[in-house]
Amino acid sequence: MEVKTLRKRNILFLLAIFTSLILVLAACGGSKDNNNKEPNNSGNNNGEASGDSDFKVAMVTDVGGVDDKSFNQSAWEGLKAWGAEHGLTEKENFDYAQSNDDSDYLPNLNSLVRDDFDLIFGIGFMLEPAVGEVAKQNPDTNFGIVDSVVNEPNVASITFADNESSFLVGVAAALKTKTNKLGFVGGAESDIITAFDVGFFAGVKSVNPDIEIDIQYAGAFDAADKGKLIASSMYNSGVDIIFHASGATGNGVFGEAKDIKNSDPDREIWVIGVDQDQHDEGQIGEHNVTLTSALKRVDNAVQQVSNMAMEGNFPGGEILQFDLTDEGVGYATTNKDALTQDIIDVIEEWKEKIINGEISVPKTQAELKEFMESL
Repeated sequence: MEVKTLRKRNILFLLAIFTSLILVLAACGGSKDNNNKEPNNSGNNNGEASGDSDFKVAMVTDVGGVDDKSFNQSAWEGLKAWGAEHGLTEKENFDYAQSNDDSDYLPNLNSLVRDDFDLIFGIGFMLEPAVGEVAKQNPDTNFGIVDSVVNEPNVASITFADNESSFLVGVAAALKTKTNKLGFVGGAESDIITAFDVGFFAGVKSVNPDIEIDIQYAGAFDAADKGKLIASSMYNSGVDIIFHASGATGNGVFGEAKDIKNSDPDREIWVIGVDQDQHDEGQIGEHNVTLTSALKRVDNAVQQVSNMAMEGNFPGGEILQFDLTDEGVGYATTNKDALTQDIIDVIEEWKEKIINGEISVPKTQAELKEFMESL
């Protein structure tokens, strides 16, 4: 009897130890280091936070606004994609502050800092001074600046090879034009927009040096009326394709092209969009005036940097460059009725030359001068 009792007690003791070990292992396996948070990429976005439900990311737009159908909108879509990836909640975990003019940049950034956002993006080079100032004052908050560089240890500078994508749409325009007259509409003059301007010019001239290019700047990224006026002047002078790098100002370029197409459906007239695939902006009835778009994957960059910060790998103090090699920039092929396969084939040949280093696309006026001398 006593032997049986001892055996029974030993068995119960061993079972208790075994159960305790299982519970300890389960607890260890389910815990995460708060300084190295790992998002769950299982794709289960049923409303429950699969990453760190306390992590918060926000962005401040430039004057173009979050619905500019271009640069800011792309960034916001990237932030929303990041939130959806982790089952997070808008407003609580990710949000944006709209800037109506440049005087809003500082107050918007400071407001998001006070709201305890872990990472705050400034969208566009126009926010560079404000991001630099607020980042210096708040060293425990991480920031991202898109299309510029801020030399602070808590700022990730996100840049793009806009000259490369612009070169490719320049090739497309040169192959598509019937009048040998093209236009470029820029927003406010800056090194960034110069890269678009110069890259486009180089791409066009690489295909046909005799093509004329009318280059004009609107002086703003939120002046659709000015964009429409410039486009009207260009189209009336015989230009049949306009490439805009002007944010919401480009809405006026699209508006003018669609007005002309509506009154004369047989006229071949085109717009090349920017940043996002602006195919939908060119739709008018059964026609579409968007030839292609120079893509800048701001959405991918914002989502990627947000994940890096969430995982404890924020690239503070680094300059991140997105180009053709990692598909950070590119061109849209949505309108296959206009951008036909024979044109795409030639564009792809030039794309490979850029990726392979056979040609170096200029991004400044000085580099463009050297490039033209080499043709």
